[in-house]
Amino acid sequence: MPNLNLQGRKAVVIGGTSGLGRAIAIGLAEAGADVVATGRRADLVETVSAEIEKLGRRTVRFPVDVLTRKSLDELKDAVVSGLGGADVLVNAAGRMSKAPLTSVSESEWDNTQNTNVTGVVRACQAFYEPLRASGRGRIINITSLNSFVSLIGVAPYAVSKAALLGLTRSLAVEWAKSNINVNAIAPGVFRTDLNKDLLDNTDRGRELLARTPMGRFGRSEELVGAAMLLASDAASFITGQCISVDGGFLASGVNAGIPG
Repeated sequence: MPNLNLQGRKAVVIGGTSGLGRAIAIGLAEAGADVVATGRRADLVETVSAEIEKLGRRTVRFPVDVLTRKSLDELKDAVVSGLGGADVLVNAAGRMSKAPLTSVSESEWDNTQNTNVTGVVRACQAFYEPLRASGRGRIINITSLNSFVSLIGVAPYAVSKAALLGLTRSLAVEWAKSNINVNAIAPGVFRTDLNKDLLDNTDRGRELLARTPMGRFGRSEELVGAAMLLASDAASFITGQCISVDGGFLASGVNAGIPG
């Protein structure tokens, strides 16, 4: 039977201190993995690390900035020193700006690509050796509905997430012989503290809800199952793929007019 147990695995979740990244970090720890949840803010790193330890798992407290390779190399060294290696890398850090493309500056465009694409490249390069040494390395990139369809007013973000899906496939092909599986998860619309006002009180939120066949927004814990699968031995022959966890959004066309 496929094994979803993550006991003994060592996972690093970059962008794992808030939102969906935090839910994944806690979920992997609950499934048995030792988890390093990290981001830029030391206070949030401390908070989520304490939660991981309460679950009886090991962790390493080490803030990171994906914009600098030195920071990621130092994180990798701290993880290898503290946990003895790394089996799973989750890239969940991201940046979004909302503006018409006509008003997006070159610096904002570059900063978005640098965080959402080049930052992932840096992280994957930094952790390549410990993932290869693991013999069952797993990389999970958090992409977006925008990897597949356009949502108005977020062009820099959409382009970055489409590029991240391409990067996922390229790394899957290049690193397969190093026993590193590279996959992605594309979350649908998940209600969080940061976006609840937009989802609950705007026409955009109502349209997103109408486009989701399940008739509701996702709950953060509903993303964890896909991450567990891709981090586990059950996914040993899955690479270069993207799992959409979206309540049917990407499968949908028109959802009104004919009763079910």
